[in-house]
Amino acid sequence: MKIKKQKVFLQLGSNIGDRVYYLNLAKRFIIDEVGSVLNESRIYESAPWGVINQDHYLNEIIEVNTVDDPHTVLKKILNIEKKIGRVRTQKWSSRVIDIDIIFYTNFIINKKNLIIPHEHMHKRNFVLLPLNEIAADFLHPIFKKTVNELMLKCTDKNETKVYKI
Repeated sequence: MKIKKQKVFLQLGSNIGDRVYYLNLAKRFIIDEVGSVLNESRIYESAPWGVINQDHYLNEIIEVNTVDDPHTVLKKILNIEKKIGRVRTQKWSSRVIDIDIIFYTNFIINKKNLIIPHEHMHKRNFVLLPLNEIAADFLHPIFKKTVNELMLKCTDKNETKVYKI
């Protein structure tokens, strides 16, 4: 189903191999298949969240203009992950690429295979810091708080810092 252009915020992450290359490759596929990139954060580096004994992740947030509905965006980003070489073994395992939908305009979706806004985004500095960089005033449609307010209240203790390329 095609709808009018909508803004979707995607989080890109990688902790295997040439992490910067995989982030950039994902952006190229997203431009080709999902929509134009309106804005992007700097790249941030952080320790893995929720697990131990993994390499650090590089993460960034991109804002994309799309005509695809949320379910189509999900199908396309899962396909992009697969094309880049992501293999799903277990939850939160290391990966060459991870693409998550953080927000899709102000939609609220709670289905088995799709939860928007992302259910953990408000607990993760590696999402909030880059998201705050490009969308500080964006209002979370459930919590009714801006990204900046969520970031200031976040209790995540994992260090997240700008990555120097």
